[in-house]
Amino acid sequence: MFPVLVVALAMFYAGCQNAGDTAALQARVDSLQRELSKTYKPGLGEFMSGIQVHHAKLWFAGQGKNWKLADFEMGEIREAVEDIQHYCTDRPEIKSLPMLAPTLDTMDKAIKQQDEQAFTSAFATLTNTCNGCHHATSHEFNVIKVPDTPPFSNQVFAAP
Repeated sequence: MFPVLVVALAMFYAGCQNAGDTAALQARVDSLQRELSKTYKPGLGEFMSGIQVHHAKLWFAGQGKNWKLADFEMGEIREAVEDIQHYCTDRPEIKSLPMLAPTLDTMDKAIKQQDEQAFTSAFATLTNTCNGCHHATSHEFNVIKVPDTPPFSNQVFAAP
């Protein structure tokens, strides 16, 4: 009987220790969650501003036949769209983002083929699709156009 009592007391003590460890771990998790909730998370507007810059740079890269830069800018646009889908899940507008996929694929194809005419056509479609998305999400006041001035004066857009 004595060994059974010792084993039972040992298990009870271990359970108490475990409960204490669990409470301490839960307190640590709660503390980390509070800290995490204070971290900066870009809003949809920040992502869209980034896409607008890459949209303009994409245009001038294509006009300069700098296909490597155009491909890079397409990657940046795709990355921003993925980030929007990841970080802006609370925004109803993201339901409209899939409308961009076919247009982005067409743009990629024109760049891969280094086809100026296809690039110009795909870029117009991309721009119109952006505006269509803005319209579908009640942001029709935000109209995008083919840029006429490079966004940066300190970057060469022509192919080297």
